[in-house]
Amino acid sequence: MRTLAAILAGLLVPAFLLAGAIVTPVLAQDQAKAKTPAEPTVKVLAENDRVRVQESTYKPGEGQSIRERPLAVIRVLKGGTMLRTFPDGKTETLRLKDGQTIIREAVSYGNKNIGKTTIRFYIVQVKK
Repeated sequence: MRTLAAILAGLLVPAFLLAGAIVTPVLAQDQAKAKTPAEPTVKVLAENDRVRVQESTYKPGEGQSIRERPLAVIRVLKGGTMLRTFPDGKTETLRLKDGQTIIREAVSYGNKNIGKTTIRFYIVQVKK
């Protein structure tokens, strides 16, 4: 009986260790996905070799990772509260009002709708 118990223990311990080695990375990936905000809805309305015109809709909690953004004119169709995160880790909270117009210089940042309302923008981006 002790021999059988020893054999089972010898088989089960490595099996549990192997299962832990497989499950841990999967859980880490799921946690990383949970931290990445859902992407906004972007609808391209017109585009040529010089400009891109789009409408972007951010539901609460949606956002984009840090990336380079070109010079743009932005019209806030429906306002709300956005959080910008810059590459150096600094953050900025923007309180956007319906009808507000913004000229955004080329800059890198990530953003997230941290408010309780859906935010909509009409954006004209200048291509390089």
